[in-house]
Parts: sequence; structure tokens; C-alpha cells
Amino acid sequence: MGEKTLTRMDLSEAVFREVGLSRNESAELVETVLQHMSDALVSGEQVKISSFGTFSVRDKAARVGRNPKTGEEVPIQPRRVLTFRPSHLMKERVADGNRRS
Repeated sequence: MGEKTLTRMDLSEAVFREVGLSRNESAELVETVLQHMSDALVSGEQVKISSFGTFSVRDKAARVGRNPKTGEEVPIQPRRVLTFRPSHLMKERVADGNRRS
């Protein structure tokens, strides 16, 4: 499996080719969408993209962890983590891609 990464530039290039906006307008559109998504997540909202998946923020409680090297117990502070749950369509699409390879 290749180690290709889809970047912001790739997304804006796709918008440029598919929608017909200028390259600058395409880059601005991608940045605006990503900024709206980020802002919503920071404020605790879910971001649902139909047929793709749902991004959400989850609060994790404080807990006691263990240093695997020394076995020493260390406190882990409470934190917020970003989670992604793919839609059923996305799961099927990825599974179909695995069958073709």
C-alpha cells in the first residue's frame, strides 16, 4: 500500500479542476471549509459530512497511567480528544477498495 497523503493543496487543486474556480479561489474555499470545521469542533459541536462520517470532540477523564518502561504510575490529566466515526458508506467503500488490491 502506498504512503500517499492527500493535502490541502491536493484538495484545492481538485476544486480548481472540478468546479472551475481560480486556483486562489479554490484554495480560499478549502481553507474556509476547514476553518469552519475546526471552529465548530473547538466549540464542542459535531461535524457531520453525509456519506463520509462524523467528527466530534470527547472529554476524557483524568486517570492513572503506567510508564511501560519503568512501571511507575503517572497521572494523566483530563483532556479533550478528536474522534472520527466513518459512515457506513465510507466503511463499505474502503472495504471494497481492500478487496480490489
